[in-house]
Amino acid sequence: MQKNTSLFMGVSIKKFIPGIAWFFVVLILICTPGPDLPEVGDWFGQISFDKVVHCGIFGLLALLFMWPVAKAGIDQPRCTQWFLKVALATAVFGLMTELIQKYFIEGRSFSLLDCLADIVGGFGAFAVTYWYFFKRKAKKAY
Repeated sequence: MQKNTSLFMGVSIKKFIPGIAWFFVVLILICTPGPDLPEVGDWFGQISFDKVVHCGIFGLLALLFMWPVAKAGIDQPRCTQWFLKVALATAVFGLMTELIQKYFIEGRSFSLLDCLADIVGGFGAFAVTYWYFFKRKAKKAY
């Protein structure tokens, strides 16, 4: 008898290992004390490079949980529902990490703009994944 390892409508949990691993990497980065972080130059501060990094980190996190479901060939409405749930979970995780930094991590603080960048990353991954798997294919069908 074979063990059932599917997490979402037949998608093996093994397909989510990169997302799970990245989740823990993000958690480690978020929990790094302020004094242990490298100093960035004034140039990076002027262009808000930190916000781009937040957007990328959380966008990749969402993408790694969306991609396996999209690749599984599940119908568009259920995929879209999953994508939205992942984007919302990413947004909540972004808010929670900012609160963790404010209350529990030395030398770190809450930043509403960082939180917004996390949300943009999660919903940006939604938009990219949705376009890649559904809109792009619809255009090719014509």
